[in-house]
Amino acid sequence: MPETRNNASRSRRPQTPEEPKPLGGKLPPQAVEFEEVVLGALMLEREAFQIVGEILKPEYFYKDAHKTIYAALERLYGAQAPIDLLTVSNELKKDGKLDEVGGRFYLAQLTDKVASAANIEYHARIIFQKYLQRSLITVSGELQTKAYDDSIDVQDLLDEAENSIYTLSQGTMKREVSAIAPVISEAIAQMHEAAKRKDSLSGVPSGFTGIDRVTSGWQKSTLVIIAARPAMGKTAFVLSMARNMAVNHNVPVALFSLEMSNVELVKRLMSSETEVPSEKIKNGRLTPDEWTQFDQRIGTLSTAPIYVDDTPGLSVFDLRSKCRNLHKKHGIQVVIVDYLQLMNATAMRPGSRQEEVSMISRSLKGLSKELEIPIIALSQLNRNSEMRSGTGAEGKRPQLSDLRESGAIEQDADMVCFIHRPEYYGVTEDPRDGTSLVGMAEFIIAKHRSGATADVRLRFRSELVRFEEPDVYTPRPPFAPEPLTPQTISSRMNSESFEPGQPPSQADPFAPPVDFSDNGNPPF
Repeated sequence: MPETRNNASRSRRPQTPEEPKPLGGKLPPQAVEFEEVVLGALMLEREAFQIVGEILKPEYFYKDAHKTIYAALERLYGAQAPIDLLTVSNELKKDGKLDEVGGRFYLAQLTDKVASAANIEYHARIIFQKYLQRSLITVSGELQTKAYDDSIDVQDLLDEAENSIYTLSQGTMKREVSAIAPVISEAIAQMHEAAKRKDSLSGVPSGFTGIDRVTSGWQKSTLVIIAARPAMGKTAFVLSMARNMAVNHNVPVALFSLEMSNVELVKRLMSSETEVPSEKIKNGRLTPDEWTQFDQRIGTLSTAPIYVDDTPGLSVFDLRSKCRNLHKKHGIQVVIVDYLQLMNATAMRPGSRQEEVSMISRSLKGLSKELEIPIIALSQLNRNSEMRSGTGAEGKRPQLSDLRESGAIEQDADMVCFIHRPEYYGVTEDPRDGTSLVGMAEFIIAKHRSGATADVRLRFRSELVRFEEPDVYTPRPPFAPEPLTPQTISSRMNSESFEPGQPPSQADPFAPPVDFSDNGNPPF
């Protein structure tokens, strides 16, 4: 009988939750005492949840009982209900979990362990750090188990490992909300820096006057998509632009080519820089004068800060890792990807190719914001433009709906641009005024999140596989079906190649009546 009374007495006594047992002979990283202090402080001072709620989630706690208690606190805070010992007890009782966490006795013990919530943020961050340590142990254990499985592809396992680590790292990257005053100060400082530049640009210059006039240079944290049908010269354009950035402006550029080898890319750059035809660069049959010209001009390219990577089937995780290293070691200011549809995101386990392309475009946008640099990605267009009815090359002009495989590309991109060469479609003369279109190309800015859309004329030299400034630069708005009147324009940016009063016959035949202010900036 005495033994029976003792057992009954013990059964009525509140039970302390069972401590998790060590795994593999080692106790996982944990800070139970800090968990107790944080929970106790939250039941004493409701306002403390405003601080802790941005740091912790229920699953971050080590003890299951603490996870349950914190979840109850979250619900009460979300319902704007009072938070104290009684309300938390009632909330747990409604869920049938009060006894599971140790009853009211254990909750009262938690409140006794803290005097105030003064250091609650510091304590909460320690809990979060221990959670990250446990997560790393879990991830590494799962990877270790899979590494012994010969049926799993090693490359897929590497992608999964990087994805898992990246997911954890993203959880630690929480930006504080900023008041508008310091942001305004930063914006004004950028304005002053831009005003000091002779070219009046605020971003990375492309080296093409017409494009830079519309964009003010490629801006930080932006994703730029440049799309075209095959044979329009996408790769030639970005190579010409990379050369302009690196050689003329000393801007470090990272170029990721998933389609061509680095040797092929460099040969194109060599032809463009030395003005030796690309065919002769391939076969090496240069005349003595061409060899002399080659030797004299190749030096500027060899010292240019251009970093080329030709990894086939590059994943977004590999790209992110490489860009971070290049940004840290070489200070790259722009990334070029040729081209987006050849990348993969298998570690993200997309359900379809459209979903995969969407994940890739979102990842590129996220990377541009993380590194605060522009990312320029080439993209293929579908065949819609080829099948559209229309007269001449204008019926083949690309549209935003032509972006291949995913509408998310248009949504994620800050700018969407197209390259269009009427000559490719057999149109060598402008039907509106008879101007020659031989060797001419249009750079169409179809979407511009922070500026105007426009069409910019460039010259394409097929023998050198490069794009150049036209003989005369005249900016144009997006294409309109009505004939446009040629217009002579004077501005400081092109004063060397364009004199005021120049006859209309020498101006850009597509130019609309546009009036520019004295400072050479278009009235967008």
